[in-house]
Amino acid sequence: MSELPARPGAHGLGLDQPAVSAVLSRLYAAARAGDPSAMARAHAEAAELPAPPTVAETSALCAAASLPVHPHTGRFLYTLVRTLRPRTVVEFGTSFGTSAVQLAAALRDNGAGHLTGTELEAGKVHQARANLAEAGLAEWATVLAGDARQTLATMARPVDLVLLDGWKELYLPVLEVLEPMLRPGSVIVSDNLPMLPDGFLTRIRDLGRGYSSVELPLGDGIELTTWTGEEW
Repeated sequence: MSELPARPGAHGLGLDQPAVSAVLSRLYAAARAGDPSAMARAHAEAAELPAPPTVAETSALCAAASLPVHPHTGRFLYTLVRTLRPRTVVEFGTSFGTSAVQLAAALRDNGAGHLTGTELEAGKVHQARANLAEAGLAEWATVLAGDARQTLATMARPVDLVLLDGWKELYLPVLEVLEPMLRPGSVIVSDNLPMLPDGFLTRIRDLGRGYSSVELPLGDGIELTTWTGEEW
């Protein structure tokens, strides 16, 4: 995974602000040094289970996986937040906090908004919070520990922007939890497009269910979706 060249940030803002850049560089370096097949192996092991993995089993399967969003995707997320100026951002699958840092940096640079992330693995929760603090972004983000279907169920409304980047089979259940909190114009970014279940893609590509969606060739592929609020 290659990093984008540094770009000077105006007035100490942006992803190249020194504290933010240092954390992101460290996280991407750690990901490059890690096992690139960890997530694929986790999905293969899950497929061999007699039933869909429980929350505890999913947490254990993903404990060693460090698959941050591609740097191009991270730049896209930062730019998207700067453009849309959302007040409430939700992330499913915070892991070690790479995308959380990118999203929170954009909220800080906007001067408004808050990110709520959620993560199953307790060790990752601790590291993500520490990484956000090291980047000087702790006040812009909260990382919840536990099953996203429960931790996100009491989110304040409306939710303006959602990043789905956790266990792929949970994308649809998590979306169903958040759907009542979306407003017309809310945006959903789904990472790792080739790995997404057909049922999820069918849902978010269905204009009749209130969604308008398009594939984008960023990183490993993402799906950019807007909740229109108009079911046909």
